[in-house]
Amino acid sequence: MTQNKLNPVHPGEVLLEEFLKPMGLSREQLASDIGVAIIRIDKIIAEKDRISADVALRLARYFGTSPRFWTGLQADYDLDVTAETLGNRLEQEVKIRPGNELPGCF
Repeated sequence: MTQNKLNPVHPGEVLLEEFLKPMGLSREQLASDIGVAIIRIDKIIAEKDRISADVALRLARYFGTSPRFWTGLQADYDLDVTAETLGNRLEQEVKIRPGNELPGCF
């Protein structure tokens, strides 16, 4: 059976599609309002940069979310991309400690 996996969602895509576009907010306005350079916002939206703790705190304050919302999106993205990169190597290279076998885990 073939698994249809979705591509990992970068936090920049969430920022653009779920916040900026629906709110009619420009990248320039966001950058100005949260006190970061426009290039930083552009790189995040282009999926060329990560959401740092600093940016997460700023976005959370601005949008009324939690910082963990933004860092969680980044962590989920990083885990998905790394899991794809590792592929089957993880199973081949890392043993499971006896007694820690969990069905459906990895």
